[in-house]
Amino acid sequence: MAQQEREPASDGRTDRSLTMSRAMVEAIAHEMREDDDVFYMGEDVADYGGIFDSTDGLLEEFGYERIMDVPISETAYIGAAVGAAQAGMRPIAELMFVDFFGVGMDQIYNQMAKNTYMSGGSVSVPMVLTAAVGGTYNDAAQHSQTLYGTFAHLPGMKVVVPSTAYDAKGLMHNAIRDDDPVVYLFHKRLMGIGWMPAPDGPKTGVPEDEYTIPFGSADVKREGADVTVVTLGLHVHRALEAAESLADDGIDVEVIDLRTLVPLDTETIADSVAKTGRLVVVDEDYRSFGVTGEIVASVVEAEGGLADLEAVERVAVPDVPIPYARPMENEVIPDADDVENAIRDVHASE
Repeated sequence: MAQQEREPASDGRTDRSLTMSRAMVEAIAHEMREDDDVFYMGEDVADYGGIFDSTDGLLEEFGYERIMDVPISETAYIGAAVGAAQAGMRPIAELMFVDFFGVGMDQIYNQMAKNTYMSGGSVSVPMVLTAAVGGTYNDAAQHSQTLYGTFAHLPGMKVVVPSTAYDAKGLMHNAIRDDDPVVYLFHKRLMGIGWMPAPDGPKTGVPEDEYTIPFGSADVKREGADVTVVTLGLHVHRALEAAESLADDGIDVEVIDLRTLVPLDTETIADSVAKTGRLVVVDEDYRSFGVTGEIVASVVEAEGGLADLEAVERVAVPDVPIPYARPMENEVIPDADDVENAIRDVHASE
């Protein structure tokens, strides 16, 4: 059962608007003021403020002792973060690009994710591993992946993927306070940075007060009766764009933003499919052995799932490296038209 969000005393969603990067930074700054054991480390996170503005402004308030630039050695600094977490601190370590996870994978999977289990519960690893994900800006195969499913597949880590500023702040508060390792994946295209314009949607009203969004709590971003679309990250906004277009043709689309993959809110998905009978799962990760297949399986395995499910489509990146050339990248990363076509297909099926 999805938990309820802990909202601020007064719902301030419309009081002011922030980009997703500013919302993340606001949550991090609050937690750093409240707890001296919280610190941030990564490549270009201090003087530069993060190449996707993930730490912009934090150095001025907290100094180099708590906002740390590190050498280009993911194994070293992620390992240092694991050790600091086990010693009682709450580090946030940033992978500049999620594609670089392979360099530090032993520290991520064999240490960060497993040490609580391997120690028989005698240590906890309260750290956050942040990483920029996604393509759409021609950065080629080694800088454009999402890899949500890779982290979600490996036990021991919670996996968070915000799509709006409001969600980004609440999920970041929750991630830093969690006593288990959390992988927090932010899409570059949603951050609201000047050289990479964001779509309409991720810049939202954000309360000034701190608040948390519990993990395992999907959000119905748009209610509908005909087709369920389940997605996350950038493709929440592409699904909403498709849904608005289809409304003119009388197709009523429900859009579910997963917000977290681990834990996964299967109940919200199953309830929606029980209502609509038709499911489209959209993901910027690779199609095979990934999130789209897991979501479909969760629906089929739910009570009454096979009886409820009349039609299903998966929309994802084909099993190829992300191309550099813009027309080729646009071809492999699903856009709103791809989502719309999939919705039309399941809606037309008998």
